[in-house]
Amino acid sequence: MSGFLAERSPEPERMDDFTTGGAELTEALVHLRRLNRIFGASGPALYGVRTLWEHLGRPRQLTLLDVGAGSGDINVRLLRWARKQGVELNVILVDVTEEAIAEAGRLFRDEPRVTFFRSDLFELPSRCADIVTASQFAHHFDSGLLPNVIDRMLDVSRAGIVINDIHRHWIAWSAVWLATRLLSANRYIRHDGPLSVAKGFRRSDFRDAARKLDIPKMTVSWRPLFRYSAIVPKPWE
Repeated sequence: MSGFLAERSPEPERMDDFTTGGAELTEALVHLRRLNRIFGASGPALYGVRTLWEHLGRPRQLTLLDVGAGSGDINVRLLRWARKQGVELNVILVDVTEEAIAEAGRLFRDEPRVTFFRSDLFELPSRCADIVTASQFAHHFDSGLLPNVIDRMLDVSRAGIVINDIHRHWIAWSAVWLATRLLSANRYIRHDGPLSVAKGFRRSDFRDAARKLDIPKMTVSWRPLFRYSAIVPKPWE
């Protein structure tokens, strides 16, 4: 198993095939929310946003853009945190699929702090949000494109970025493989769940990308349940 995970898998995920979708993809997004709760997917995102917020001097207003957001469930915990801290947090969810945007609309239909629209990271305007986050998004790209993803996220943000993604490890792969088979019969979930771990980055990948981009201030923290939170602050004007 460790030999299999020594290198990132080049196999594409089903969710990366935008010619398919429909009801099965919508179901996958619902099941993914359950798996995100089980594996604590919101924790590293909250850690990164809170770190940047403190770095910025704890402002009372923030705009957060979550790219590749899926149904955006990662942000439920961030919204609770913001309310507790007295922060006026406005969240923008961005995804490329109609199914994700529709599901986000259902999940946040009674939440005025959340808006959502369909777009690609590389089509977003510069400096359109204070903090830009990406949860379980970066691993969908080839290794050579990680610097491009980071650079584009920095361009879109005004204050910094947070990348929350999976640590490629056999324990994480085994846990996800088992959980997806116990909790879902959905083909997207069963195929993409373990594969997302096999496509995950390691700390050295983020550090290599930071060196290529000449970003000395990137911090990469290993978080519980085999995840990384990569944080890059920017001067906030």
